[in-house]
Amino acid sequence: MIDRDGYRANVGIILCNARNEVFWAKRVREHAWQFPQGGIKQGETPEQAMYRELAEETGLKPEHVRILGRTRGWLRYDVPEQWLRREWRSHYRGQKQIWFLLRLVGRDSDVSLRASPDPEFDAWRWSDYWFPQESVVEFKREVYQLALKELSRFLDHQAGRKRRTRSQLLQEAGQR
Repeated sequence: MIDRDGYRANVGIILCNARNEVFWAKRVREHAWQFPQGGIKQGETPEQAMYRELAEETGLKPEHVRILGRTRGWLRYDVPEQWLRREWRSHYRGQKQIWFLLRLVGRDSDVSLRASPDPEFDAWRWSDYWFPQESVVEFKREVYQLALKELSRFLDHQAGRKRRTRSQLLQEAGQR
């Protein structure tokens, strides 16, 4: 679905583990890493599209994740003309996305990049939430930064931190 301004409705997925590391996936036969994303089909809600794309691209099902939050509105990026198919150039500008932040409640072994007959990714890894995004195609970087920033408020900021003993906490309090 392309709107009258030339933007295709899309969802983006930031999947994090218990340590607040994010799921990065490498596109097939490319050196570009990205978050899972995909178009919203006619009649689908953004949440329905998110679950469909998550299953197609990662093999994860709704029971493997928990929704922590979503962006308040659409985040947009323009696709450079050289990346567009010739027949799209007159009416397509880029993507408008609703981003979801998910927590993996399943296991890493639940991820299957071969869940669909035409996989988009051939590798994946966990990376720091604020991982430098040089490996993301340049025209998507700003939207990634905006999504990560807006959704960071939903994270458990204690996750990923080493649990300290009571004596360590008392010792730290005494040092202040």
